[in-house]
Amino acid sequence: MRNKTFIIVLTVIVSVLCLYYLSFSFVARSVQNKAEAYATDAQGNVNPARMQSYLDSVSREPVYLGMTYQEVKENELGLGLDLKGGMHVVLEVSPVEIIRSMSGNSKDPNFLKALNRAQELQRNSQERFTRLFAEAYREVEPDGRLSRIFSNTANRGRISYESTNEEVVEVIEAEVDDAIDRSFNILRTRIDRFGVTQPNIQRLEGTGRIQIELPGIDNPDRVRNLLQGMANLEFWEVWSPQEFGPYFAQLGQYLDEQQRAGNLNIAAGNTTTPQNAAGNEAVVQDAAEDIDVLAQAAVTDSAVTDTTAIASAQTDTAARTSTLDSLANAQQNSVLGSLFTQMPGGIGANVRDTAQINDILSRTEVRGMFPPNMKFLWSVKPISGDNRQEFVEFYAIKRGRGGDAPLTGEAINDARQDFDQTGRPEISMTMNPTGAKKWARLTGDNVGRQVAIVLDDYVYSAPVVQGEITGGSSSISGNFTVEEAQDLANILKAGKMPAPTRIVEEAVVGPSLGQEAINQGLISTLAGFAIVVIFMIAYYSRGGFIADLALLFNVFFILGVLAQFNAALTLPGIAGIVLTLGMAVDANVLIFERMREESLKGLPMREIINKGYDKAFSTILDANVTTFLVGFILYFFGSGPVKGFAITLMIGIATSFFTSVFISRVFVENAFKRGGKLSFSTLLSGKMFRNIKFDVMSYRKPAYAFSLAILAFGFVAMYINGGPNLGVDFKGGRSYVIELDQAVPASDVRTALSDDFQNAGTEVKTYDTPNRLKVTTSWLADDESIQADEQVKAALMSGLEEYGNLNPEILSSSKVGATIADDIQNTALIAMLLALVGIFLYVMLRFRKWQFSLGGVVALLHDALMIIAVFSILELFGISYEIDQVFIAAVLTIIGFSINDTVVIFDRVREYMYDNPRAHVREIVNPALISTFSRTIITSLTLFLVVVILFVFGGEVLRGFSLAMIIGVLAGTYSSLFIATPIVVDTVKEEETPATSAQVAQPAR
Repeated sequence: MRNKTFIIVLTVIVSVLCLYYLSFSFVARSVQNKAEAYATDAQGNVNPARMQSYLDSVSREPVYLGMTYQEVKENELGLGLDLKGGMHVVLEVSPVEIIRSMSGNSKDPNFLKALNRAQELQRNSQERFTRLFAEAYREVEPDGRLSRIFSNTANRGRISYESTNEEVVEVIEAEVDDAIDRSFNILRTRIDRFGVTQPNIQRLEGTGRIQIELPGIDNPDRVRNLLQGMANLEFWEVWSPQEFGPYFAQLGQYLDEQQRAGNLNIAAGNTTTPQNAAGNEAVVQDAAEDIDVLAQAAVTDSAVTDTTAIASAQTDTAARTSTLDSLANAQQNSVLGSLFTQMPGGIGANVRDTAQINDILSRTEVRGMFPPNMKFLWSVKPISGDNRQEFVEFYAIKRGRGGDAPLTGEAINDARQDFDQTGRPEISMTMNPTGAKKWARLTGDNVGRQVAIVLDDYVYSAPVVQGEITGGSSSISGNFTVEEAQDLANILKAGKMPAPTRIVEEAVVGPSLGQEAINQGLISTLAGFAIVVIFMIAYYSRGGFIADLALLFNVFFILGVLAQFNAALTLPGIAGIVLTLGMAVDANVLIFERMREESLKGLPMREIINKGYDKAFSTILDANVTTFLVGFILYFFGSGPVKGFAITLMIGIATSFFTSVFISRVFVENAFKRGGKLSFSTLLSGKMFRNIKFDVMSYRKPAYAFSLAILAFGFVAMYINGGPNLGVDFKGGRSYVIELDQAVPASDVRTALSDDFQNAGTEVKTYDTPNRLKVTTSWLADDESIQADEQVKAALMSGLEEYGNLNPEILSSSKVGATIADDIQNTALIAMLLALVGIFLYVMLRFRKWQFSLGGVVALLHDALMIIAVFSILELFGISYEIDQVFIAAVLTIIGFSINDTVVIFDRVREYMYDNPRAHVREIVNPALISTFSRTIITSLTLFLVVVILFVFGGEVLRGFSLAMIIGVLAGTYSSLFIATPIVVDTVKEEETPATSAQVAQPAR
């Protein structure tokens, strides 16, 4: 074997990397176990708040290779929501409200008609809403000018009365994109402050949507309100340290008294973390050291100036520093000194202490120590200190009359990142006339003082006012980077252009279902692995043991690569691993079957090994590329669980190719070198698939007729059923998984819910266990508001009142809006078509004849339609499974498996054509099919056993997926033999000379 040393070195390197990245998961789990032990009382009850307190306290402490627990947690192999429980949300930023706002809330009837018409067009279109709006406006008013509506004060400098419609639409598009960016940044900040471990937020490019995953959340209503709330931008006056210092001195005395009375557990003068269950020493951080470090790392205060006369920042830093020093000295050994620390611009606290400080400040007796118009806020951006600690500044905000801010974000016309006269980044800001007057009053009253820029009750900046600012144009300067200036400009604009978000897709998985899914996934993976291991050893003897060893490396590499990519392991991802176990065997089967063929020629074992691997390489490569292509399409067009499945599938294909072709060869050659001989057969397998004789071409017409009959019956059944049984993914609506204390007939529950859901389409079926039901309803599917969610949930619980003695409990819920359901349908269709087109082109490129491409694609289409047809037939007999995104993943996976099977046969046909240049393809087909028959049956049987195990043990979530896979494996094997290859023969012209075929075909070596 050439490059054997390189393969061994590469294997060692990849193994070490995988072990390194997987080690983070073991370390994180070890820390969590310590936290659980710390939070467990004598009776064995775990206090979640105490456990979280422990984890918060060690989040900044080194726990592994100099890395903090937080860094370790970020690098571990995470669990998806379906395994861990949590909430998945897709939000859509409403372009309608942005366009309304840009028009100055125009009441023009044609403008309003165009907006309504664009919303209608969007339901059945993938086009951007702004383009649909332009199209609708042309339809409503063919000669109308959009500049007449949009040339207003808010758009001055961007849209004039002379602007063309196309120019106006471009400005609107830019504003919509900008609003989505601002919404994304605001949501990301909100989620970071929500305290969720390993949240995931990403923009879905080209859709105006934002996808958010929040593992482990237990309050979905709070999340909905948090995500859909409008940004609240405010400008506040700030109390100076000299003004709030006396009040804090009073607070310090109170805390010291509480500490002496035993009502507090805070070490005076120090910041501490709790001891862990093993009795490790508490980590003590000297506050004075923190102050020194912060003084070195701090940035200077920014300044607010008039753009016509930008002055340098001249603040009364001496007086302020003196006051802070006095406060710090007075509290040096007090409880207050352990909670707060001096910072260059004021006072602040360690991030981990902010929750405790908030709790103290919320006490009634503490609030009474401060003026009623004093409000406390934290800065949004922490400053790094020593020993990986992070600190945030603390601000005392001066409330206005009635508690309202003197100025809000509605006053801002525009804000953008700019540069001052010295080339430093700054923010230029303009306000509307009303806002300009308020801004002049606010800045005039606060010369030399700070004005806090607050979004969602977090201070983003607190610049010092240099002088009264009139005219509404201002600049904010300071030690900003370009990125920080851009972020602050986006924050300021957030109040200028309202961009409401609405939840168009949602799924909530309870922790009990998550744990159940982990158990089901683990059982199905182990069972699948066991069946493959046993089968390979039983059939290939010692060669099978080597294949199993390569398979073990494969699973290890898959998990390691997932960990390196910071991917989350989901239940469909586990299905992908189980599926990879079955498909990875195929490469070894191809190699071993080739070796057995060569051994019949009496060749020495060294040559048998070389020829086996060399001849199988091209076939394995083709089969893996086509399947990888399907995985890539799944990843590109899928979302949520489908994406997780596609990632695992693609990684599995890459690792299985490496382990089966290269690592297994190293093992095979070493085994031969040590033993001098090697067996790839047992008494059972040695006699199987010998002397097989059948004429496929003689069965092609009955096979065509059989397939057409099944497909026709399936589509008739679909018509009788009222169409395909589409899941919530494809038709929109809401679904809930309900658990009761004992089993209840699904039909009775459906009847009980009918009136409450106003006779809308409702389906109730048993889900996984007899006492568990899945309720799906289309009632209010078009209404994606929180109010509609609550209304449907209330109707559900009202309908279940008659089963109140059985304690009905909602374990999980999901929602898909009608618009996104249409989009999912369209993308699923596009994914299917692209998979077929991609495979057609690849097969034609590799085999140089369009007949091979046609035969392969027709067989794939046959397999996909066969799955849908059989699902419809089963539903006719009362066995109902939904067609959803996971079902589409199964169909596309079968397309990958089926073309894999077909390519193996085509590859042998091509080889025989090369070896027999004067023979017609009709004469070659049967020998090629017979020579690959053992491989076809073994691979299909192995995969069939794996998906049956997945069907039995994988749980209800994957039941439809695994059933589709079972049907698909049978259909794919059948079509490879009786559909794909016969079509190639039927479409090759008799007069086409064999020599022509031999010239264009490439040898399979």
